[in-house]
Amino acid sequence: MARTIRFHQIGGPEVLKLETAQVGEPGPGQARVRHTYVAVNFIDIYFRTGRYPLPLPNGLGSDAVGVVEAVGSGVTDVRVGDRVGYLLGPQGAYADVRIMPAEVLIPLPDGVSDRTASTLMMKGMTTQYLFRQVYPLKGGETILYHAAAGGVGLIACQWAKALGVTMIGVVSSDAKAETAKAHGCTHTIVSTLEDIAKRVRELTDGKGVPVVYDSVGKDTLMASLDSLQPRGALVSNGTSSGPVVIDSTLLAVKGSIWVTRPAMIHYATPRAHMLEMANELFNLVLAGKIVSEPKQTFALEDAAEAHRALESRSTSGATVLIP
Repeated sequence: MARTIRFHQIGGPEVLKLETAQVGEPGPGQARVRHTYVAVNFIDIYFRTGRYPLPLPNGLGSDAVGVVEAVGSGVTDVRVGDRVGYLLGPQGAYADVRIMPAEVLIPLPDGVSDRTASTLMMKGMTTQYLFRQVYPLKGGETILYHAAAGGVGLIACQWAKALGVTMIGVVSSDAKAETAKAHGCTHTIVSTLEDIAKRVRELTDGKGVPVVYDSVGKDTLMASLDSLQPRGALVSNGTSSGPVVIDSTLLAVKGSIWVTRPAMIHYATPRAHMLEMANELFNLVLAGKIVSEPKQTFALEDAAEAHRALESRSTSGATVLIP
């Protein structure tokens, strides 16, 4: 039997319920994974609240690490006893054990602990595709990054430093500014105290930045557009404050701005490419250029409390559940 968090209706954190379910043996192309850590991501809140609809009832979570307990026929990429992580596949990671498609499992290298890996699967791979694929950074650029003290943000701070990129990080408090700077962010802007676009112009001698990575959405849209150079790129990689709605005429007025709303599935497949992404990420961790540990941990049965903490914006870095 598996212990799993499920929800039968959309709503607040209270809809998350601990249940038990039969797991069984993996079928062809599948593996059974016993989780050691389960990541909590802001997208999980979107599913719980219905912003991203799911058929109900359903499980929650797409990001975990653990050990392979059993494999089905035809599985050759992973073996029993392998330490693995994943970030793609069906919802339901909030569980102590589950059946997964073997093709989405990423072997974890020696030297990268389960605890570290739990903060890297979705968040580290998100940084990889934002910085290396969506708008490929070569080094020497100055960028604007929102939520710089968040789970993805703290990895982004370190990755930017490793690339030789000057990162201007937007945060919500002085304490989070210090956290971002400690992880390699060059400059910080406290959004509750400063005019974001004005400060960006000051830091760039009036030029603005070539790219903004904005996971906040509605509340920061205009600040992001006003921070960009002509023909700059707005990478809208999240909508924690609400959906982004843009009049295309505004993009011309603001400088022929290019806008993209990337999704992991389109950047992390096929499997061979996903493994290349993970290899680049793990190499930076093994080289000591990215150091990542959970900042907040909760027991599996306290998933609702983890959601409350994340929604309150009181957290920094990664939040994980321990089965």
